[in-house]
Amino acid sequence: MLSPFEWFIGLRYTRSGKRAGKKNGFISFISTLSVAGIALGVAALIIVMSVMNGFQKEVRDRMLSVLSHVEVLHADGPLQDWQPLADSLRGRDHITGAAPFVAGQVVLSRGETVRGALVRGIEPSLESQVSDMTEQVVTGSMDALQPGSFGIIIGRVMAEQLGLFEGDRLALIAPQGTVSPAGVVPRMKQFVIRGIFESGHYEYDSTLILMNMADAATFFRTGGAMGLRLRLDDMQQALAVGEQLKKQLGPAYLVRDWSQENRVWFAAVQVEKRMMFIILALIIAVAAFNLVSMLVMTVTDKRADIAILRTLGASPKSILSIFMVQGSLVGLLGTAAGVALGVLVALNIGPVVGFFEQLLGVRLLPPGIYVISALPSDLRLADVSWVALISCVLSLLATIYPSLRAAAVRPAEALRYE
Repeated sequence: MLSPFEWFIGLRYTRSGKRAGKKNGFISFISTLSVAGIALGVAALIIVMSVMNGFQKEVRDRMLSVLSHVEVLHADGPLQDWQPLADSLRGRDHITGAAPFVAGQVVLSRGETVRGALVRGIEPSLESQVSDMTEQVVTGSMDALQPGSFGIIIGRVMAEQLGLFEGDRLALIAPQGTVSPAGVVPRMKQFVIRGIFESGHYEYDSTLILMNMADAATFFRTGGAMGLRLRLDDMQQALAVGEQLKKQLGPAYLVRDWSQENRVWFAAVQVEKRMMFIILALIIAVAAFNLVSMLVMTVTDKRADIAILRTLGASPKSILSIFMVQGSLVGLLGTAAGVALGVLVALNIGPVVGFFEQLLGVRLLPPGIYVISALPSDLRLADVSWVALISCVLSLLATIYPSLRAAAVRPAEALRYE
């Protein structure tokens, strides 16, 4: 426990550089640089982490506007009688909607273009319960996907790449061929484009095709729905809800959630976030080296004062505490300033970016290239706490060596030439 004497002397030494004197003025300048370096490092780390969180949240939300939060599939084949199961699942903890689906892969043919795509068979009247696709249809209507019409809705990117419009025809080739006397013949069907959707996610806008579930079941010969798509009131509960459903439904059903389906992407984002955290934390470490330099210079300048304090009865431990207090106060001041600056910028990232775009005459995220036209930010208390803690710990560690040097000063040698 530090005594008031140690706090008082440490605080006095922290402010001593502001008084007159070239040497003290230079020490004060180094101290100011230390505070500024720590503050800039902390602010940069908070801002970058918030922007990365914002991008991750934006992409995740766009993905989950297309994907389901949880999927329930029958282990032995198609889910023939899906209505009773869907009715029993709706209204359970966190489950707000349920709808059947059929999924499969196809090869689409348009002129000389042949490419792969994903097909999702849906029930148009129930789709709004499990996704935002109904609101994302920009041309046509989801209601046009009637059973037996063999109509499809494609993504905007796919339509632009293939030059397709509403009313055009597109040939789809199923991977399961038809057995004939001549061998296995690929099964091809012409579908009419009834609409175009735009989810804001390139992968789905360029590869996903929607059609009525009955048409999809006929085309892929599944015999009915493959499973149920569930939507939750809180996407973060998907793992817990999935585990609960596995226990309740038993081994006859397979349950998977959105985090499992996109595990590789989310793992890559987390690794990138950790690496960025480590790299930017080095800025704070560099600022801590400035803190070491400042304290070493202060100890050298205060050798006579240290000797006098020792002759008046101050113990080496008290001298150690005094300089640790001084260094820690500088670190705390820089951390506090950095947290305030970082939080302020992170909460107002839009106006800040807009100001620099106007000042420099450039557009950071052109709307014609990027779907996201504004820089997103998601400030999290946990990230701010970790950054502040690391900054304080590094500042405290930086005070140890200079403080030990101060505690090792011998009064007789320090006062010999005074």
